[in-house]
Parts: sequence; structure tokens; C-alpha cells
Amino acid sequence: MKLITAIIQPDKLDEVKEALIKEDITRLTVSRVTGHGQKIEEDLYRGQEVGMDLSPKVRLEIACNDQFVDIICNTIINAARHDEGKLGDGKIFITSLEECIRIRTGQKGGEAI
Repeated sequence: MKLITAIIQPDKLDEVKEALIKEDITRLTVSRVTGHGQKIEEDLYRGQEVGMDLSPKVRLEIACNDQFVDIICNTIINAARHDEGKLGDGKIFITSLEECIRIRTGQKGGEAI
């Protein structure tokens, strides 16, 4: 089991959701977050260096069985990328999921996902 966490641009959320639904991936968690990824040149303001502010992003979390990892990642990449790709399109993190338990039924493991 894996947990896929994707950080994407807010304007791409609808496209990513629709693309995932077309691949029969319907279970996901969406959060509005702010963050700062790659280093961009700092500005000078009244002689002081001012760092970049945090940018609004969307965080998607999808727990899945191992056989769905490539499908989900490729779908997110294709839907979240702006044209040929631009700075800030986002990142995908894949982490091992030790256990999953469905509260309602008590099911564990891959069945609970």
C-alpha cells in the first residue's frame, strides 16, 4: 500500500480530479495549503533582502494499493502540468503506507482502501 501526496497549482485541481475520475480513482483527500518550493531570486525592498512569500497550493492525498501507483502518478502529471511545464507545477511524493483501517467495518490493509 502507498500514500501518494501531490502538491499542485490550484487552477489545475478540476482538471486533475476529472482525469482521476476517468481512471476510476475516486477516493482522494484535498486540502488548501500554502508553500514555497524552488528558490527564486529574492527582491530588495528599502535595501533589505525580502524572501518570497508562500504561494497557494492544493494538496491531494490518495491511499492506494501498489498496482495503482503508476496510473495515479501519470494521470496527475499529465493533468497538472501547464503546457510544456512551468516552475511551480508541483511535486508528487510516494510513501509506504504501513496500515489502513476502515473505521466503519474494522477492515484492514488493502481491503480497507
